[in-house]
Amino acid sequence: MQKQSNSIVNIVVIVAALGYFVDIYDLLLFQIVRVDSLKEMGLTDALVKSQGESIISIQMIGLLIGGIIWGVMADKKGRLSVLFGSIILYSLANIANGFVQTPDQYKLARFIAGIGLAGELGAGITLVSELVTKEKRGLSTSFVAGVGLTGAIVAYFISQHFSWRTCYFIGGGLGFCLLILRVSVFESSMYSSIKQLPVSRGNILAFFTNKKRFRKYICAILIGLPCWYVIGILIAFANNFGEQFGISEKIMPKKTTMFAYIFIAIADLLIGFVSHWLRSRKKAMYIFYGLTVMAIFLYFNQHGGTASQMYIICAFLGFATGFWALFVTMSAEQFGTNLRATAATTAPNMVRGSLWLLLLLFNFLQSGLNFSYVKAGWITGIVVMVISFTALYFTEETFGKELNYLEE
Repeated sequence: MQKQSNSIVNIVVIVAALGYFVDIYDLLLFQIVRVDSLKEMGLTDALVKSQGESIISIQMIGLLIGGIIWGVMADKKGRLSVLFGSIILYSLANIANGFVQTPDQYKLARFIAGIGLAGELGAGITLVSELVTKEKRGLSTSFVAGVGLTGAIVAYFISQHFSWRTCYFIGGGLGFCLLILRVSVFESSMYSSIKQLPVSRGNILAFFTNKKRFRKYICAILIGLPCWYVIGILIAFANNFGEQFGISEKIMPKKTTMFAYIFIAIADLLIGFVSHWLRSRKKAMYIFYGLTVMAIFLYFNQHGGTASQMYIICAFLGFATGFWALFVTMSAEQFGTNLRATAATTAPNMVRGSLWLLLLLFNFLQSGLNFSYVKAGWITGIVVMVISFTALYFTEETFGKELNYLEE
């Protein structure tokens, strides 16, 4: 009986990993085909840059809104309701994305896709966290993220052989294939045991009505900021930074994304073992924060460098920020079963959505304070790292924490 139970749990972990694979493929696809798709619409280089930032921001706003919707639903209706509903929405949105003809249509498609994509990771990590033993929890969630993050790598190679519209169609098709696999997944017994209890579930306001809970929630979000500062600004606009650094060779954002995600996937697998070995989530995070600071320093000190150097540094940036799995796992471990999915789903999407604010800061430093493109970039990085280090300091250690409890 135990053997069968373990087999079923393993299936859940594998399906969650494949779900995140499709999620990352679709989430990063715009970043990979951004330049090609917008140029095909007849946009100038300047408009490709401005419209690209705008579309990314709109997609992230969709993720922010979707994170709240799916997080609440996962605690109110169950983890599986989200895993089925979200994938249908973002698969349809990606298919529609293959038909867009204008930047405004592009924004609408990415906004809807963002809402759908928001539910995948948080619900999957919550389900895995509640099914796997506390000793193996970090290793399992790292496996989910490590496998899932290779979706960006696959998106890059597919973009090399198919048109950008076909890439979106493939993303939608992968989503519906995954939907069939989801039939084999079952609900968390930990969640099922509280469904009949007279307890509030999925009440997002509960994060703001208790001082201790509010602090935990805010810290759970802020510790993930470096990931999307690196991916959404440094990696996504490496071509623009490259020009400012005086790199004469053309730098392709799709290649910087591919190299970054190869090493993000490796690091996300590794960090689970590091955390397990140190018996600490926070110590592992501090190590990778240190690597992130080193990588950012190298990034902004490559004036007169080469494209190859930029790709290598982007790979290092990816490895340094390969703590996404641990960050989401910590979000899940911070809260009781009646709020866990809400926290684990909203926290990563708040971070993704924060890219909109980071881009506002980045652009304000240029237009409002007249800082150069490069100076605005590293000042934004300093702000992000100071905030995240502070948040991590005030975050409680959750390694080996028992999760079968409720928030009052």
